Amino acid sequence: MVGVRIVCVGKLKETYFKQAAAEYEKMLGGFCALETAEVAPAPLGENPSPREIEAALLREAQGIAKKIPAATVCAVLCSEGEALSSGQFSDWLAGNIARGHGHFTFVIGGSNGLAERLKSDAALRLSMGPMTFPHRLARVMLLEQLYRAFSIAAGGKYHK
Repeated sequence: MVGVRIVCVGKLKETYFKQAAAEYEKMLGGFCALETAEVAPAPLGENPSPREIEAALLREAQGIAKKIPAATVCAVLCSEGEALSSGQFSDWLAGNIARGHGHFTFVIGGSNGLAERLKSDAALRLSMGPMTFPHRLARVMLLEQLYRAFSIAAGGKYHK
């Protein structure tokens, strides 16, 4: 079975996000072995400078890197990434699986994004589109799109 790990900066605190994530995690169980790893956000003051933000992103990147397995296809969610349709995302996932890749890691940064080195090392920079979303919602959206991608690849009726 394909393995999927989602590495996130921060925890889901809101009940409604937890419930939505749990529902998609349950649905994904038929398609992959899913796990989530959370990394604590680096603390920042009230009005951090760009240099302080960059230093915080580097500290978070160290924690994230420890959660990324060696033999994985890594994708990061970032605003400057590629906005794929659901079908294109399914094709990307299925194509990697067909080439023998059995494990995927998706990285979601915190409210300040991700360190450049994480983005440059990724096999895919993925954008949810030009709008800005809270990173907690991005986790739920990613879970839904993973379920949709696996469903499309399996010929399911979820995607219309």
